Amino acid sequence: MLIKVLVAVIAVLGLILFVLGLRRLWRRKLFTGSMQGLTGLLLLTAAALAGAIALNLYTYQRLTYETPVAEVYFESLAPNRFRASLTPTDKNVLVFELYGDAWQLDARVLKWHGVALLLGLDPMYRLDRLSGRYSDVAQERTAPRSVYNLSEDPGLDIWTVARLYEGWIPWVDAVYGSATYMPMADGARYTVTMTTSGLVARATNEIAQKALQDWR
Repeated sequence: MLIKVLVAVIAVLGLILFVLGLRRLWRRKLFTGSMQGLTGLLLLTAAALAGAIALNLYTYQRLTYETPVAEVYFESLAPNRFRASLTPTDKNVLVFELYGDAWQLDARVLKWHGVALLLGLDPMYRLDRLSGRYSDVAQERTAPRSVYNLSEDPGLDIWTVARLYEGWIPWVDAVYGSATYMPMADGARYTVTMTTSGLVARATNEIAQKALQDWR
């Protein structure tokens, strides 16, 4: 909420200065008009950039000590082929077809410091993709693969920018990917949580627990 207010204030101030600058230019006050207009234009640009970043950040969720993020349930369709029902905590159930003997869930994580903390930005995460995988390396190279995107990137993709230009954005403390993977089995159910150290998947029924024991 604070970010929205800050962006709005900067945008309004920039618009006012830009209009005043145009009026001064109309009255042939070239120096003061140019300075006001340029300042207003810079503020409008800054507001647009901040708005684009904020729009992208709203695709992330706040990260507390340990946050439930999803439940996953599997139904066997054929050998090494499963129907996966993924239910994120903030969305309806998503159904995918996965190939392999294990599933993998990936997420993006953003951590902040300095001014960002003062603005109320907590560590944030976003589910990135769901995929199937094979325990056998030869199968992983040759057998059918399956991977699905779980997110979109509206606005300015701050995660990619911060990762590519590390150190250029001083209020980003850490940007990293996290993944967890577990075996698939007919009727297996798992819960996935995000901790301060990354994603953690846990078996929540006997079928998943047995699959995990056999897999190890």
